[in-house]
Amino acid sequence: MNVLSGGVRLAVQEHGDPAAPTVVLVHGYPDTHAVWDDVVPLLAEDFHVVTYDVRGAGDSDRPRERDAYALEFLKRDLFAVLDAVSPDRPVHLVGHDWGSVQSWEAVTEPGARIASFTSISGPCLDHLGTWLRRPGREQLRQLLHSWYVFAFQLPVLAPLLWRLGLGRRWGSLLRRLEGVRQSPAPTLTGDAVRGIALYRANVLPRLRAPRDRRTDVPVQVVQPLHDRYVDTRPLPLERWVTTLRRTVLASGHWAPLTHAPAVARLVTEFIRDTSPKRELVVVTGGGSGIGRATALAFAARGAEVVVSDVDLDGAEETARLAGGHAYRVDVSDERAVRAWAAEVAAVHGVPDVVVNNAGVGHSGSFLSTSTEQWRRVLDVNLWGVVHGCRAFGELMVERGEGGHIVNLSSAAAYLPSKMLSAYATSKAAVFMLSDCLRAEFAPSGIGVSTICPGVVRTNITATTTFSGVGEREQARKRERASRLYALRGFGPERVAEEVVRAVRTGRPVVPVTVEAKAARLLSRAAPSALRAFAKLGVL
Repeated sequence: MNVLSGGVRLAVQEHGDPAAPTVVLVHGYPDTHAVWDDVVPLLAEDFHVVTYDVRGAGDSDRPRERDAYALEFLKRDLFAVLDAVSPDRPVHLVGHDWGSVQSWEAVTEPGARIASFTSISGPCLDHLGTWLRRPGREQLRQLLHSWYVFAFQLPVLAPLLWRLGLGRRWGSLLRRLEGVRQSPAPTLTGDAVRGIALYRANVLPRLRAPRDRRTDVPVQVVQPLHDRYVDTRPLPLERWVTTLRRTVLASGHWAPLTHAPAVARLVTEFIRDTSPKRELVVVTGGGSGIGRATALAFAARGAEVVVSDVDLDGAEETARLAGGHAYRVDVSDERAVRAWAAEVAAVHGVPDVVVNNAGVGHSGSFLSTSTEQWRRVLDVNLWGVVHGCRAFGELMVERGEGGHIVNLSSAAAYLPSKMLSAYATSKAAVFMLSDCLRAEFAPSGIGVSTICPGVVRTNITATTTFSGVGEREQARKRERASRLYALRGFGPERVAEEVVRAVRTGRPVVPVTVEAKAARLLSRAAPSALRAFAKLGVL
């Protein structure tokens, strides 16, 4: 199918049922409509899918004048395609790279017949220009990433590079740098040379004199986490977009080629529900203490919260306070944790944040701590974290949208004591596990934070076990420990605030309380002092 736009012929392709909602996919530079080839069949199951070669690319006409590639003409081309393929109904628009840049021009046009817009790796040049007028570290970083934009302004060098070999090597470069396996279009070199006019006709004029471009069209901005060229996350898009959803994708710049199923899923989900997406947070051990406070802290910031605990009554009370959902789960049981994770994913979705908080306390010398007591501590404090990280981590990696895992360790992880061998060992293992997971999950865009509280006023002391003593002495020790922790006066709400902050900032290790911070410093600066402290009896 051919569509005429001001005398320029555009090659248009249609897929799926024409009676279904229409989705128009707009490619970028130096691609053709083929960049969407793996996405199209996935969307065509539910939608009328339209792709086209923009002017100067693929099978469309190729104007010679630079000014013919200005955004005003690209916008007219897009509207001509929309009128041809869906004359009576609004369409859903998806743009990648320069396809997204020119789509922003249409989306910010008052009265545009666009039902939703998904932008991938391509900002509105006016928004970018406005943001760059306030120089800072983020602005400088973006300019450095976009060095090629300014190289394309050179009159001879850029076209010469494409003609002298870059065009022939483009496929192998994409395979090596981006993991793209598809071969470039046969028109690549000519398309790339002509497409330089996109940069020359638009970038500098828009950056010099940005306009105030606003839209009421629901917009989803998808930011590939490993994009070498564009990062839209710092842009204050809320200033210009009324309904905005931001999401990330663990991919490089060419996400439609390397992560087609994820792109199709994100587009489909947004078309079906354009409301801003609530963050989904899962908290284990959420029936009281730090777990409850963490659930309430995230809920206060608008998150949907799912909590678990062996004490279902406590979990349900937390869920009631947080407006969330409660489950009874024993985190030491791998099968139970996996079943719970699958149910959470099916009912609520894959979580964005997982807080592995469930834990138990134990005090006693190594020789007085029985095998059963060791097993209880490790099963909950270590294996509970392992099960949570594995069951939910697999789901988060498969989804490909990043996320964050928070593991509750303790200052005991680096503050040895002869009376805390089992407990300190379990928490030190969680600390190291988190360090290892942080490296493994980084390519998937999943952050991992280790929270190390010191003495915090929670009910963990009421359930702490003690080695080598009878029931009466055990009760006395619990009462004494609870009294001391209460006198410390450091509430779980303050730990919860640090958990939220760690997720927002990506901080890897967070000691909480003065003693935890001091011990962390001493573990690095004067470890011998901590070894001396270990000889003292506590609890």
